[in-house]
Formats: sequence, C-alpha cells, structure tokens
Amino acid sequence: MSEHRAIIDWRRSSADFTYLTYNRAHDWQFNAATVPASATKEYRGDENRVNPEEALVAALSSCHMLTFLAVAAKRKLSLDSYRDEAVGVLEKNAEGKLAITRVTLRPKIVWSAGVTVSPEDLAKIHHDAHAGCFIANSVKTEVTVEA
Repeated sequence: MSEHRAIIDWRRSSADFTYLTYNRAHDWQFNAATVPASATKEYRGDENRVNPEEALVAALSSCHMLTFLAVAAKRKLSLDSYRDEAVGVLEKNAEGKLAITRVTLRPKIVWSAGVTVSPEDLAKIHHDAHAGCFIANSVKTEVTVEA
C-alpha cells in the first residue's frame, strides 16, 4: 500500500462571494511541483489553467503510458517515443449526472531501430497496460485505446 498526497489551495480574491464573482483559480501542490488550476471556462474558470477534467484525462493517459512502458520493457521491446493525444467526454451518465464517461487514448509509438511489433502484439501490450493501470482500475470511466 502507498499513499499519495496533494494540497489544494484556494483563496478568495474579491470582496464579495457570489457564484458570479468568486474566483475559481487555485493551486495543486505536490512534492515536486505546483500546478495552477481552475474550473473549465464553461464554469467561469480560467482556460489558461489546468482543470480537473483535463487532469483526469491526463492521469489516465499518463498511467496507461507508464504501464505500457513497463510491459514493453519486461518484454524487451525498446521504444524511443510515446505521444498520446487523449480526449475525455463530459456528458450525463446512466444516473443522469455529469461525468467524464469515456476517455479515448490515441498513443503514437516509435519503436527503436530493429524492433518490430505486430498489430496483435501491440493490442496485447495495450490490453495488459490497461489492465495494470492503477488509475483506470480506480474509475468507472470507459477507457478505449485507438492505436
């Protein structure tokens, strides 16, 4: 078992506190970094800051990538780069509540020189990466990989 911590720090910046006037800007503090965060633009947030919806998509994508790299390394399949342009969809779920209902990962992998991976083997690596991803195992969101 391990614990993972984050400090979320918000401070009022206006004299009044109403839905229209309170600021959504806040910081996420981790051991190594501070991330400027906010609500999405649709909820009166600052689009120049990371929002929780983007962070969830990034967490799923990052976890999948890290697990993919581990699976590939254990199979002695070397790669030079991995880039994912992941997309999450916010919509009403089966209970009628707004949720990130699905995330699509679109990883582009550049294998090292001399490494050949069949489409079937690539699908198996992605399957194993998804099954081993702690974040994917923690959410109800449907996660698909379009490789």
